[in-house]
Amino acid sequence: MKKIIALLLSIILALTLISCNSSKNPVDSSSSSTTAETTTTTREETPDVYKPVDMRVIALKGPTGIGMAQLMYSNSEKTASNNYTFTLASAPDEVSAEIIKGNFDIAAVPVNLASVLYNKGADVRFLAVNTLGVLYIMENGNTINSISDLAGKTVYATGKGSTPQYVLEYVLEKNGLVVGKDVEVEYFAEHAELASKLAANTVAIGLLPEPQVTSARISSTANSNTDLRIALNMTEEWNKVASGNQLVQGVIVVRGDFYEENTAAVYSFLAEYEKSVKFVNENVETAAAYCELFGIVPKAAVAKMAIPNCNTVCISGTDGNSYMSEMLKVLYDANPASVGGKLPDGASNFYVNDVNS
Repeated sequence: MKKIIALLLSIILALTLISCNSSKNPVDSSSSSTTAETTTTTREETPDVYKPVDMRVIALKGPTGIGMAQLMYSNSEKTASNNYTFTLASAPDEVSAEIIKGNFDIAAVPVNLASVLYNKGADVRFLAVNTLGVLYIMENGNTINSISDLAGKTVYATGKGSTPQYVLEYVLEKNGLVVGKDVEVEYFAEHAELASKLAANTVAIGLLPEPQVTSARISSTANSNTDLRIALNMTEEWNKVASGNQLVQGVIVVRGDFYEENTAAVYSFLAEYEKSVKFVNENVETAAAYCELFGIVPKAAVAKMAIPNCNTVCISGTDGNSYMSEMLKVLYDANPASVGGKLPDGASNFYVNDVNS
């Protein structure tokens, strides 16, 4: 009898456990499904989508603007990340006027002009180095093969009171040559005038930037002048004496309040600009065609020869800030007025320090 009672109790207990499990499982399954659906819905309702921003970009014709060529083409094809309006200026004064008025969001300018404008109260911040050395000593003849060979010579140049003058004087001084004592320097107001005289062989030695160097070489060939050549690359000469500091000649600046309000758009521009620079350096013939198309350089043939000598780059973040500050110091030491009377220090808001963060 006891065995029968024990058996009946075991059966009742087993049936009770089965009943409990059957009533519990549907609740757990429903609860889990509801949670998964809620999570999925939340992700779909908050997509991370970048919205294009209207952006006004000002650049100088020539080397300072060459890096924009592919980006300008992408913009014309409606494939750029932002809605860009490009303006090209022929002279730094034109760019300065627009920046002072606030008629820009991004600008490509000569290295010292960025500091001058900042010290004048313009709302500009340094964003990136976009052009390294573009200066060359040209000679009608074959007597200049080193900086020391300039001793006792007259060098004709352009850019008095700006970066070319201070670069030339810096390199000469580091090689033990003093302007007015060991070397005479005479200045022309326009690049084109000096290029023309070099091409015609009426000037023996001249300091010119690209693309005027290329223009002079093409014109000299047309004039049957086979003596004109590039004698010295000033970037190479700078690197020999500048203790690792880069010869910076062009930079990109951003309007301060635009940067604060559209930080993601500024980063987007910088990524597109870096891509454009890479394209220009690797696809010279196509880039040269774009340069002519958009008026950066008048002729594709000139741009094609000039681009390899233009040192077009995109250096931002810590390296860009370092190269910029070191170059401004060289210019300040040569003439404080060349950078606006004082150096923007690291504590100022001149440098976009978090650009690569």
